[in-house]
Amino acid sequence: MSTENEGNAVPAAPSVPPVPGAAPEGSTSPGPGEGPQDAASGSAGSPSASAPSRPEPPAHEPAASAEQPGHAPRPEPAAAPFPGHGGEAPAPPAAAPAGAQHTGADWPPPPPTLPSYGGGSGGGPAWGAPVPAHEPRPRRRRAGGLAATVLAAALVAGGVGGGIGYWAAERADDSSSSTTVSAASPRDLKREPGTVAAVAASALPSVVTIEAKSGGGGIEGSEGEGEGGTGTGFVYDKEGHILTNNHVVASAAEGGTLSVIFSNGKKYDAEVVGRAQGYDVAVLKLKNAPSGVDPLTLGDSEKVAVGDSTIAIGAPFGLSNTVTTGIISAKNRPVASGDGSSGNNSYMSALQTDASINPGNSGGPLLDSRGAVIGINSAIQSAGSGGFGQTQAGSIGLGFAIPINQARTVAEQLIKTGQPVYPVIGATVDMSDQGSGARITEEGSGGTPAVTPDGPAAKVGLKPGDVITTFNGKPIDSGPSLISEIWTKKPGDKVTMTYERDGETHKVELVLGERKGDS
Repeated sequence: MSTENEGNAVPAAPSVPPVPGAAPEGSTSPGPGEGPQDAASGSAGSPSASAPSRPEPPAHEPAASAEQPGHAPRPEPAAAPFPGHGGEAPAPPAAAPAGAQHTGADWPPPPPTLPSYGGGSGGGPAWGAPVPAHEPRPRRRRAGGLAATVLAAALVAGGVGGGIGYWAAERADDSSSSTTVSAASPRDLKREPGTVAAVAASALPSVVTIEAKSGGGGIEGSEGEGEGGTGTGFVYDKEGHILTNNHVVASAAEGGTLSVIFSNGKKYDAEVVGRAQGYDVAVLKLKNAPSGVDPLTLGDSEKVAVGDSTIAIGAPFGLSNTVTTGIISAKNRPVASGDGSSGNNSYMSALQTDASINPGNSGGPLLDSRGAVIGINSAIQSAGSGGFGQTQAGSIGLGFAIPINQARTVAEQLIKTGQPVYPVIGATVDMSDQGSGARITEEGSGGTPAVTPDGPAAKVGLKPGDVITTFNGKPIDSGPSLISEIWTKKPGDKVTMTYERDGETHKVELVLGERKGDS
């Protein structure tokens, strides 16, 4: 964009303009009715016209400081030269273009020739050159109004933006005030009770990272030490018992070593009090437990509803004290922690959550929005695993937790006796068929009867080949789902079941028996 015409447009003159009133010879004072537009149109007098004198500014002050873009022009009687050109005087007015019509003496006068910036043959000294000492500074004349100021700003921006930026920075350095203001941070940033941050801050001191190592060697590691892994647990009571998954500590249960690390970094040796492989629950005890250990509050998993908020804490892939959030996605999910076909699998009627759970989260608490434990994170569904259980693949939003009501019952058994007690119906069911119910096999393990003589199932007339379809009103679609439901109960509980035989449906009521230990 050319700056030549910027602010120099002249409004169309009337066909016979009025002759300006006579003014004293040499006066450049504006005539009646002359406004900012007239000044912007170049009505300033010629350089030879006299003007009221004004003290010269100090030699060190830049000439550009007399007029600043964006500021109102000073009320001076004479027009000032274009600002920011090292104090040089404007060039004499150029001859009027051919064909230009003027009515009256010099009305309006031709616009002044713009000064040179490059120090070429047409203008005065180059930009930034000092004013010669022998040349007096030109007297300042009346500013050309807002349009002239805009013109000066445009010229400065177009030609010497860098110089003005430097001048502005220099002026800013001389100022005693600063334009940079930083807001003060709050002294105390508090988290409201019930927020994830508040729940996590309260729970983390009671959640531990468990290091399990098999074979010889010390906790810190030594030559010949066996394999191990990392899991999670949490403080169960003030006596220093730690609740976790069985599969977290299984490798160290026989001759291995266990250590427990709190969120503050303190490390303690631990030992196994009892393990329940079928429930996938284990209880540890701290050696030389510190005083003041604070157990987590246990909730009621029966009162959990789908959609409730959840918070999981653990050490996924060894990253201790990791907090993730989600919701309860489903309840009573029949989950086997292995492939479902081995007698050493664990079964649970699980709480499903979409909170991010990965290897290393196992044994950690699943909390509700109040910070109460509603489950023990135990298994994940992985896109790469093809089944339920622990794999090295990442979370896809399908995590499963042992309901805390069941885990609490098992923990109490382990603390008291060191071995688990399982409720049973006294019948062996097929663990591979799915979709049609839990079918009682023709023969039990090792050639034993499929229906235990005088057991609960035998007492109500169940036989090999019968297909159990409901348990306490809940649908049963497979052997694992039946065991998952049975293990939510206690020995001695009375339950109802329906089964099919030869196309007919039968309903029975029985009292659950018990089996001690995992063998």
